[in-house]
Amino acid sequence: MNFISDNTAGASAPVMAALSAANDGAASAYGTDAWTARIEGLFADLFEHEVAVSLVTTGTAANSLALACLTRPWGAVLTHQESHVADDECGAPEFFSDGAKLVGLPGAGNKIAPEAVTLALSRLREGALHQVQPQALSITQATECGLIYTPAQVRALKEAATPRGLKLHMDGARFANALVRLGCTPAEITWKAGVDVLSFGGTKNGAWAAEAVVFFEPSLAAEMKWRRKRGGHTLSKGRLIGAQFEGLLADGHWLALARHANAMASRLAEAVVANGAARLAWPCEANAVFLILDAAAQDRLKAAGARYLAWSDTALSDGAPLAPGEVIGRFVMSFATREADVEGLIAVLNATPR
Repeated sequence: MNFISDNTAGASAPVMAALSAANDGAASAYGTDAWTARIEGLFADLFEHEVAVSLVTTGTAANSLALACLTRPWGAVLTHQESHVADDECGAPEFFSDGAKLVGLPGAGNKIAPEAVTLALSRLREGALHQVQPQALSITQATECGLIYTPAQVRALKEAATPRGLKLHMDGARFANALVRLGCTPAEITWKAGVDVLSFGGTKNGAWAAEAVVFFEPSLAAEMKWRRKRGGHTLSKGRLIGAQFEGLLADGHWLALARHANAMASRLAEAVVANGAARLAWPCEANAVFLILDAAAQDRLKAAGARYLAWSDTALSDGAPLAPGEVIGRFVMSFATREADVEGLIAVLNATPR
């Protein structure tokens, strides 16, 4: 029962089949192959918009290179104080942008409110010699606490950032999980809501190692090919990333994988909360469940060999502190999560109803 991350799953069968097919024979190197050439058209169709697309193998590279294209070394990126780009990328966004500062904002469930953006901008005075100049706002979809921004919420954030001309970046490591929950189109939650650049995640949703930086304003990608090469993320065998996306996007496969992961998360959340075995730290909206576990539940999980992560409680809503001995456990479902494992986890947690 391994629920530590959706990174622990391998690749889906259609993605592996696409990789195998692309592996046969010779092809041009460094992204000049036929597979990579087709990707831009696939994403343009998917988002109903002209796009510039750059393929990389990691989410860290996707986020960091995207933000580097939006900022200057004296610039700043507003983001949640516990966002992935702030807490989990070892300073890569600052490194690839040659020093642009990350400015952390508060927010329950790791969601940023427009008011927080407005306040931060008021404190970073436009043109002030002694302060960094905000140039981008980065949000995570779904957030690190499993919550989802609606199109209206994304638009409100863009409106808050527009007076200072900030570009809006979306870290979409779990974009597919958010999309199937929302039931909207990819366009409605991205460029139509004001997103300028999207880090489109594939690795957590059935790919082996495939991420795409999607620029909805192609002029913003002017520096990307050099930044990607300089950063060591231009693969000589680039067809093997393009092939993964072809396998993933064909026939809505990426959405089917996300639906399964979300369904497994919903099953866990509903069954455990209904029995009173644990309570939710945040609503279950995507493929992760954050359960507040007492000591007895923690002991049962350890005895059963269940694996999960203990999560930060700093983004809990006001008035919902943890009791002594309680922790937040993060349980993440993937496209490969088996129903039997979820039912086994439910049985362990529900073994001693309150």
